[in-house]
Parts: sequence; C-alpha cells; structure tokens
Amino acid sequence: MQLLILNGPNLNLLGRREPGIYGTRSFDDYLPELRAAFPEVTIEYFQSNHEGELLDKLHEVGYTYHGIVLNAGGYTHTSVALADAVAAINTPVIEVHLSNLHAREDFRQRSLLGKHCVGSISGFKLESYRLAVQYFESLRPRRVGFKV
Repeated sequence: MQLLILNGPNLNLLGRREPGIYGTRSFDDYLPELRAAFPEVTIEYFQSNHEGELLDKLHEVGYTYHGIVLNAGGYTHTSVALADAVAAINTPVIEVHLSNLHAREDFRQRSLLGKHCVGSISGFKLESYRLAVQYFESLRPRRVGFKV
C-alpha cells in the first residue's frame, strides 16, 4: 500500500510554531515513528508552502496511490483550487489537522476541502496523521495463510 502525506503552508515549522496549539515535535521527527508503526505501508511525504506545488503533487499521485493524508494548513479555508483537485482525482483523501478546528477562530471552522474527502480528523496534534494512516491500512486486503 502506498500513501502520501501532503502538508501545506507553515507545517515545516511544526515544533517551533505556536507549540501550545500545534505541539513541540517537528513532522520530520515524527515521520520515522509513523513509518515504523506501519511497516507494510509505504509512506511518502511532501511539504510545500506553495499552492501550485501542492496541486501538482495531487495531480501526480492522485490516480496511482492508495490514499492521501492531506493537511492543507491555511489553504483548507481558502483554496478552491485545492478543493477542485481533491474532487478531480481518484485516490481517496483524508483531511487532517493538528488542532481542533471547531475550537478555533470562526474562519478556521470552514473547510473547502472536507466535502471532497472520505473523512476529516482534527485535534489530535501529530497523532491525527496516525489515525488517518490507520484507517487506510485497515482497508488493505489481508493475506490469510491456511495450514493443511
């Protein structure tokens, strides 16, 4: 199973940016732990602060990967282009957020992406990613061996 974790703007600052909201660990520190928890899943990672690069990555993998875990950051609330890209691709997308959007400012409580995603996970800091990968991994067909 091949998954992409796609992080948007300012998520390169995790661990340093507003740690009370987003936590004290960087995503780069968390990623090896996430990969180790799911050894049978290939987890690729891409982060960009540029909307066009996020769009290009969705187009690149959106017809071949088994799933995409997308944290679009601030673009969640503003990017019609990202919402259109998620709607256009075949690969299922789970929207994740580190903070609980419903406990934040009014403008953060609206997602343009959510209706095009199979689900949304928010409020569990970096563990939001693990929950999304766990969902995709649960869909993976299991090999069952029989003893005769």
